[in-house]
Amino acid sequence: MWQDFLAALALVFVIEGVLPFLNPAGYREAVSRIAQLDDRQLRYLGLGAMLAGLLLLYLVR
Repeated sequence: MWQDFLAALALVFVIEGVLPFLNPAGYREAVSRIAQLDDRQLRYLGLGAMLAGLLLLYLVR
């Protein structure tokens, strides 16, 4: 189980690193815009990301 968790975490790091590697200016702009969101909007964004991840995991598994 821990191996699967660590493998998934490693993939998250790889995927998270793609955008700043390929387009650092665009990444900086996106992070700047995200930083300007209020707490409620940021929570909804996080909830949407978690639900999308759960749906993808369900479809794959």
